[in-house]
Amino acid sequence: MDSTIWLWVGFNVFVLGMLALDLGVFHRNAHEVSVKEATIWSVVWISLAMVFTGIIFVSWNQMMPASSYTNSEAGLAFLTGYLIEKSLSVDNIFVFVLIFGYFAVPKEYQHRVLFWGIIGALLMRGVMIGAGSVLIKEFHWIIWIFGAFLIFTGVRMAFSKDEKLEPEKNPVVRLFRRIMKVTENYEGDKFFVIRNGVRFATPLFLVLIMIETTDLIFAVDSIPAIFAVTQDPFIVYTSNVFAILGLRSLYFVLAGVVHKFHYLKLGLAFVLSFVGIKMLLPDVSLAVTGISYKIPTEISLGVVLLILAIAVLASFIRARRLGDQGHEDGIVVVD
Repeated sequence: MDSTIWLWVGFNVFVLGMLALDLGVFHRNAHEVSVKEATIWSVVWISLAMVFTGIIFVSWNQMMPASSYTNSEAGLAFLTGYLIEKSLSVDNIFVFVLIFGYFAVPKEYQHRVLFWGIIGALLMRGVMIGAGSVLIKEFHWIIWIFGAFLIFTGVRMAFSKDEKLEPEKNPVVRLFRRIMKVTENYEGDKFFVIRNGVRFATPLFLVLIMIETTDLIFAVDSIPAIFAVTQDPFIVYTSNVFAILGLRSLYFVLAGVVHKFHYLKLGLAFVLSFVGIKMLLPDVSLAVTGISYKIPTEISLGVVLLILAIAVLASFIRARRLGDQGHEDGIVVVD
């Protein structure tokens, strides 16, 4: 068997092993995840991603001998892709907070929902990445669509207002309610129960549906974004997986303070627009000047880091100012 196949198999076995350890050992019993526990897990996932980055920097050409990347180019591509996917995944947390609040999900059941939501997200993104890799390889003009879509999404995100969460209007939820009966109340951490020989879904499963459909919507933005950095399917896939694996723990760390990141969405809008421009620039510059110019990965990494740092710093300054004053423009701030 080709060595690259073993690499794919080995990575997925590692991921499945970590997920089994997470659910089967550390979260076997439903409980409220503390900020301390979530922080430890966040450090673990980020550390694993950094270790994997180091392995790529050192051994990429040995792992992927047919690749056109050097070790350093592959390492920078993975790190940039991971940072973009990680920052975009934070936007999911805003929605997760709204979903759990709307359905009044007990805190001890939230981890179970997010765990299975992550499993679904990994499967969906694997399919989308595979399809995207094939399309770009066979039809180069797809890059134009991806790039334009990212720029459009970035502009729309920058000027859009927060929308009210209305799960009852979600077409997937509405369709599911027509197919299967749903209990009125939660039944512990169960997704399904049987009453008088009839299978019922619980509200917890509706929450899982909302989480999955939300991730699918966000994936439509994030998958093209990573293809702007690299079109190597292994780097695209692994950077996505590491970003998603840490999303659960990151939610429990940030859920209580995510509302303070006022300018993060604007920062993400600039990131999406930038990677869209990066994707289109080689073809546009070739058509205009006859020379194809590509933004180096290390510059892309620096730009993304700078945008996110400015957005987070500005958010903290705003939160501190509002905390000191207690109001802004006549509006009382209550945390």
